Amino acid sequence: MRLFRALRATAPAVLALLGLLGAPALTGCAMTPKATKTTTDERRALALPTTERGKDDLIDTAQRVLVERCLARHGLTLRHPPEKRPPDERPPDERPSGKPPSDERSASAEADRRLQAALFGRGRPELSVTLPTGYTVTAHTDGCLAAAQRELYGDQGRWFRARVVVNNLGAEVQHRMKRDPDYRAATARWTRCATPAHGTRPVRPDPAVSARCARRSGLAGLRARLEPALLAQVRADRRDQLTTYERLRTRALHRAAALYAERTVPENPEKGSTSS
Repeated sequence: MRLFRALRATAPAVLALLGLLGAPALTGCAMTPKATKTTTDERRALALPTTERGKDDLIDTAQRVLVERCLARHGLTLRHPPEKRPPDERPPDERPSGKPPSDERSASAEADRRLQAALFGRGRPELSVTLPTGYTVTAHTDGCLAAAQRELYGDQGRWFRARVVVNNLGAEVQHRMKRDPDYRAATARWTRCATPAHGTRPVRPDPAVSARCARRSGLAGLRARLEPALLAQVRADRRDQLTTYERLRTRALHRAAALYAERTVPENPEKGSTSS
């Protein structure tokens, strides 16, 4: 599995899934295009979000801002609004129809390639992590996304490795559970239960049949016992990555808060002006 492989299909889908477009709005003042200078005391006074969702939103918004700044230095932007043109007053039968000319399609494709290269990087990925499940996740160290992550997390390589492992803890639990002899036996009983007497088992059995067979086979109860125990084992085995993940995420949160303060604190607070 390659990181962002599914995201590279089209630029709009890529940007939406990354959260670079339409990032959740922050409560209170929003990041404004104009940067202002803040003092150390003002930055310390900035309250950090208290919920995990709020923390993620703040980091995602800061990442988007950093990416947009980087792309701007390349003369690129995440948003490409349609060019405003005067209405076409020609008769319908004289207006062009069908696909745009090949040169326009080529120019559009080239613009997408430039954007994706500037955003994700070029060439072979430099970072790689192979998970216990057998999947390999890769990423580039160049490109605006990588630069934004270095700015926020300090060490992109360490953040990438920790994030990939932490995001796949659940998959590792399922991988270990499938190797458990009791689980495999219960799965075989479930398969026999869900298979019609005459025919083959459907790819997706009826939900009621699936639930009934999960109870009869003992699969449901076994899964309920195994999952918490295996998750505890996995978290213990990945303690170093979990610690790194939390430490670097905390760093990113404070860096994002500083960036947020720089863009929202008014230049003349004694006049009572705000940028909300």
